[in-house]
Amino acid sequence: MRVVALTAAVIFVLDQLTKWLVVHVMALDAKGVIEIAPPFLTFRMAWNYGINFGLFSGQTDLTRWVLIAVAIGIVLFVLVWLRREPPGIWGAIAGGFLIGGALGNVVDRLLYGAVADFLNMSCCGIDNPYAFNVADIAIFAGALGLVLFPGPGDTPRKSRKKRT
Repeated sequence: MRVVALTAAVIFVLDQLTKWLVVHVMALDAKGVIEIAPPFLTFRMAWNYGINFGLFSGQTDLTRWVLIAVAIGIVLFVLVWLRREPPGIWGAIAGGFLIGGALGNVVDRLLYGAVADFLNMSCCGIDNPYAFNVADIAIFAGALGLVLFPGPGDTPRKSRKKRT
C-alpha cells in the first residue's frame, strides 16, 4: 500500500501544481487560450461541471456534491480492493494513478466548484474540441493499468478454482 500512497501523492501534487500554474500564474482563466505548440498542444481553459466530456454538467450545487461523493466512493472502493487483493507493483502504481487523479479533481470541485481542464491536443486535421487535465490522464491510465495488471505477478487471472 506504500507504493499506492506514494504514487497517489505524486499524481495529486503534479495535477494540482499544473492547474495552479495555468490558472493562477499563466492566468489562463482570463485569457481563455494559450497556444503552446499548435495544433498539437494548446492550453484551453474549460471549467468542467460534470464528468468526462461535460456529461451531467447541470452546474447545480447538488451535482457538484454528488460528483464529489462518487469520486470519494470510487477512491474508497479502489483502496479496499487493493488491500483485499494486493496487486503486483504495476497494479499498485495504477491504483495510485487512479486515486491521485480522482482526489485532484475532488479538490478542484471543492476549490472552484468545477474541474479545471486546460490541455487540448489536436492532430492531422482533426480539431479536438475537448480539454482535459493531468488528473484525467491519471484516472484513465490508472483504470487501464488495473485491468492490465490485476494481481500478483501482474498477469490477468484465470478463473479461480473452487476449493473442496
